[in-house]
Amino acid sequence: MFDALSDKISGAFQKLSGRGKLSEGNIEEALKEVRVSLLEADVNFRVVRTFLKDVKERALGTEVMKSVTPGQQFVKIVHEELVSLMGGEAVPLDLEGKPPAVIMVVGLQGSGKTTSLSKLALHLKDKMGRKPYLVPADVYRPAAIEQLTTLAGSINIPVHPSTTSADPVDIAKDAVRAAREMRADTVLIDTAGRLQIDDELMQELEHIKAAVNPNEIIFVADAMTGQEAVNVAKTFNDRLECSGFILTKMDGDARGGAALSIKAVTGKPLKYIGVGEKMDAIEVFHPDRIAGRILGMGDVLSLVEKAQDHIEEKEAEDMLKRMQEDKFSLEDFLQQMKRMKKMGPMGDILSMMPGIGSQFKELTKGEGAAELDKQLGKFEAIVHSMNKFERLNPSKIDVSRKRRIANGSGSSMEEVGMLLQQYTMMRQMMKKMNKVGMGSMFRKLLGGTAMEDLANEVSPTQLQHAAGGLKRMNNPNRAVEKAKAKAKARQKAKMVKKQKKQKRRK
Repeated sequence: MFDALSDKISGAFQKLSGRGKLSEGNIEEALKEVRVSLLEADVNFRVVRTFLKDVKERALGTEVMKSVTPGQQFVKIVHEELVSLMGGEAVPLDLEGKPPAVIMVVGLQGSGKTTSLSKLALHLKDKMGRKPYLVPADVYRPAAIEQLTTLAGSINIPVHPSTTSADPVDIAKDAVRAAREMRADTVLIDTAGRLQIDDELMQELEHIKAAVNPNEIIFVADAMTGQEAVNVAKTFNDRLECSGFILTKMDGDARGGAALSIKAVTGKPLKYIGVGEKMDAIEVFHPDRIAGRILGMGDVLSLVEKAQDHIEEKEAEDMLKRMQEDKFSLEDFLQQMKRMKKMGPMGDILSMMPGIGSQFKELTKGEGAAELDKQLGKFEAIVHSMNKFERLNPSKIDVSRKRRIANGSGSSMEEVGMLLQQYTMMRQMMKKMNKVGMGSMFRKLLGGTAMEDLANEVSPTQLQHAAGGLKRMNNPNRAVEKAKAKAKARQKAKMVKKQKKQKRRK
């Protein structure tokens, strides 16, 4: 998500970060690169023009020019303007009023509308404690009713018994009545889609809207279609007055232009994003967190939310204690790999960590998230091939032990060495986290600090400092580069000494 955009914008800001003073010239140069990056990400050109104008006006003011750290202040301005561009803050669903609240989901055929409706229902059930009731009102697409019925069964949510011979408006009215009788507090209506917009489709949706008076009309769009998704969303909004949007396939959309444009073009917020195929792969859209990811600051709050969903609080406290006491063993490393696999693909997890997401491609040698997940599977097999003594004392693993472990796990000695190197790097990183401010964040979270309070306490500048520190610690080539530099210096000193000796002889 936003990989290409994040890489290019971060590259543009790196040129400014080391400068003690900013001028109109180098600000213009940075904004020119940002402009190209946004247009390549398929952001609406009018939105790009307005965004850059706002950033430039603030950047050329005294706010930046008189700042002690103008580079960081400039990044802070861009972060704030990106947040504003995407809506400012997360907008919750309007579920107020006499139950049941009605959510009408609309969109073109093939956009992931039926699946998104089911994901949203599960989110309402598990995260918000609601009692959803699913309504298949698409009587035209073959097997649409069966698809929603099957999905509803997989997440244990009741579904209205619709038939293809019924009128969609009658289905919607009957479903609201049935939901009220069975004390369901949220009705989600899956409406028909088309391959393209037509007046017949719009009229049917308008009739359903008039019949059930929905609290929310959510338009579902495929993020992979870029600006076309925004244009279609605007058309639906003009006819139906949509209350918000869901973008699907954001996990596969490397550009992300639709997410950056949709609020500015339609005036309505993006409320949720689909980030995978599993039924729980839907996230509330937080503009501030997404802006942080785009600028390479990571997304600590979303990462911790994922961790809280999959890791027990006591486990997290024990892990933090072992790290602080420098007792983090390969046994702990194995347990951490298993827990992180539950949280989702490693590429997504790394992208949320400040300073590490930017090195993701380097760490995976350009082969992406799938390769990293495959590598972690190998690492898991290697650790399983070790005995207890080796897991607790990795420094004692010599060549003969490496050979036995490699043979037992079906891997090479080089891969065993790579695992030990990664483990050492992770141990050092965890040990030094306090030095870059990350340890205090995790302690606050483990101590029960509210997410909103933490978000207010941790500024983008602090995250940028943390990102820089982690990036320096996590550079796998740092030790090699230092060793080479020292060797080169010794060789040069030796050469100078030899030349001096030859001169004296002459």
